[in-house]
Amino acid sequence: MNKLIQKVPLFNIPDEPITGISQDFIPMADVTDGMVLHKDGGAAMILETTSLNFGLLSEREQEAVVAAYAALINSLSFPIQILIRTQRKDVTRYIRYLEEAEEKIDNPKLKALMEGYKQFVLETTKRRNVLGKRFFLVIPFYSHELGITQSFKSLTQKSKTLPFTEDYIIKKAKVSLTPKRDHLIRQGARLGLRVRQLDNDQITELLYDVYNPDIDTVREKEEDQEEAEKKGRRR
Repeated sequence: MNKLIQKVPLFNIPDEPITGISQDFIPMADVTDGMVLHKDGGAAMILETTSLNFGLLSEREQEAVVAAYAALINSLSFPIQILIRTQRKDVTRYIRYLEEAEEKIDNPKLKALMEGYKQFVLETTKRRNVLGKRFFLVIPFYSHELGITQSFKSLTQKSKTLPFTEDYIIKKAKVSLTPKRDHLIRQGARLGLRVRQLDNDQITELLYDVYNPDIDTVREKEEDQEEAEKKGRRR
């Protein structure tokens, strides 16, 4: 009877709790050579791009931008992902910068103007959230481009290892992704956009912000405290 009960999943509970770490649920294996490596053997390049204030352009300029954007879309022979990150801006550092600049001003009229501007910024941020937007283009490299079958992928996922060596995946991914990156940079320039590839540190920071959306304030406070301690040592 006991053996029969043990075969029922509900009753077959291990003596020790099943634990896992956060990394087990994140698809990334590493960030290297300006790319994100996925656990299934895939990879991705991340490009950051500037933006255009379309509403401020003249009608002729708007038509030119629309035509250039249509040309960009029609020129794509590979998939891309467009990522828009919207985050609330903390203006604490900017206010501190204005206060430091105000202290250096000797002209009373300029000092009053600076004080008025500082109060305007403070009142504006109290009434509404100040949002910052960042725009990214993600170029994916899929594991099937390495010739990996679904059955082989399942085996490597269970063993939690990359299907090939990291160097081999990087080499293959670069051959595929580099021309696509260069194409997007050229097409972006026609739109008046500056497109650049993120390096390892920038990718890591972006991923950290995505998976830890509430940590920014804590991190800024720690940086402010370190800065204050440095100033205290100088004195």
